[in-house]
Amino acid sequence: MIVGIDIGGSTTKICGFDGENALVEPLMVKANDPVASYYGAFGKFTQNNSVPLKKIESVMITGVGSSFITEGPYGLSTEKVAEFEAIGLGGLYLSGLERAVVVSMGTGTATVMADRTEREYLGGTGVGGGTLMGLSGKILGMRDIDHISALALDGDLKNVDLRIGDITDKAISTTLTATTTAANFGKLSDTASRADIALGIINLVFETIGMISIFASRKYGVKDIVLTGNLALLPQAKTIFSSLGELFGVSFVIPDMAQYSTSIGSALYYYRR
Repeated sequence: MIVGIDIGGSTTKICGFDGENALVEPLMVKANDPVASYYGAFGKFTQNNSVPLKKIESVMITGVGSSFITEGPYGLSTEKVAEFEAIGLGGLYLSGLERAVVVSMGTGTATVMADRTEREYLGGTGVGGGTLMGLSGKILGMRDIDHISALALDGDLKNVDLRIGDITDKAISTTLTATTTAANFGKLSDTASRADIALGIINLVFETIGMISIFASRKYGVKDIVLTGNLALLPQAKTIFSSLGELFGVSFVIPDMAQYSTSIGSALYYYRR
């Protein structure tokens, strides 16, 4: 078995492959200390899946927290994987695509151009989950992303964002409709509710990520953009990204187990290198 671990800023994800095509159910642990979360995730994974240490051939680790890890658990062979390699491989595996822009939506956001033979880091943006938590914490007094997302379900963007329909009654182009955002938070009403503001913050983050992804896809002539990371699980993601995809002629794909994509990709790197 090959074990893949993605050590992030606040969560660590782990998976295993019992052979290249046999994914063992992944799991996640939360901890602020990367070393503690690393060993905690490894112990929980081996216990939950009844995996004996002698069966593990190699542990492949990636993520920002991997820099704190100097040795493998219990003397096991361990290798560090460049995060962009893991992002690209995981996104293609989960989506079943041969070629795509893969977006990792974590605390910040990274984009990778990936195919079956090569992964290229394209850059990213500091706008991501950290932005969502930080702004919501300051404005709403809430930092739990699930709670923010639940609050936003009752929100209305017309009380927050300035839209094309607010500034003109004429069609500007085929990609700019009346509901297209002209300025995030550009029409914030004094009567906007907490739910409206929560949705506005989520929309700001997702539209920023969506547009840099679209620019990347245009450069490489691809139509498929795979969204991975914890933010991909929010209920607003499907609606906002689908709308952007229709406007700009691309397909945003949110695969099952999107939150585990990078850990899956780190394990796959063992086979694909």
